[in-house]
Amino acid sequence: MKLAIMQPYFFPYIGYFQLISAVDKFIVYDNIKYTKKGWINRNRMLRDGRDATFSLPLKAAPDSLDVYERSLSPDFDRNKLLNQIQGAYRRAPFYSSAFPVIEQAIGFPDNNLFFYIFSSIREICGYLGIRTDFAVSSEIAINHDLKAQEKVLALCEKAGAEVYVNAIGGMELYSQDAFAARGIELKFIKSKSVEYSQFGADFVPWLSIVDVIMFNSVEEIQRNMLGAYELIQS
Repeated sequence: MKLAIMQPYFFPYIGYFQLISAVDKFIVYDNIKYTKKGWINRNRMLRDGRDATFSLPLKAAPDSLDVYERSLSPDFDRNKLLNQIQGAYRRAPFYSSAFPVIEQAIGFPDNNLFFYIFSSIREICGYLGIRTDFAVSSEIAINHDLKAQEKVLALCEKAGAEVYVNAIGGMELYSQDAFAARGIELKFIKSKSVEYSQFGADFVPWLSIVDVIMFNSVEEIQRNMLGAYELIQS
């Protein structure tokens, strides 16, 4: 059984969904520290031929809180965010099929940051036909005081993973020997560059999945994008 574990990200790039589709089970961290400078509650879309950041405003809270302890701001205007995306993509070729999915995700009524983002990830997976099983980290019975690699190994063992697949950026964080000692094969996903037409202008890479589904059919994404990666060892 192949397993991946990742932080939740709001409408992440295609590589995140490649990772989900590459494994049998995908564990999403809820009991991990929220980081301001990360991409948990923000991403990039195409606006007037350039990348533009969009984000989820959060209720003020201490920096020490985990993701599941954070909430969306009471002032978060879902319609305003929808209007931004609509304005950017209403002329995109697959707007009519993609926008209702975005609308459903953004309209999710829960203000808990984790559940809001987790719901949006599952909405996109449903649209793309990704059938991977999901789990939430805090619901798995391990010692949650463990950190970094040791926590990942504990989650892998509890889930019965034979192969653990991580994003390519984690190659310096994990030891092949440590995983092999537990009978687990360690692999990393390396996304291949995929280009597509964006209103006929110069291609802006690695934008949110919102951009991908606005410019490409589900069939095209399934055929040429979700599998555009290699699984490598460090």
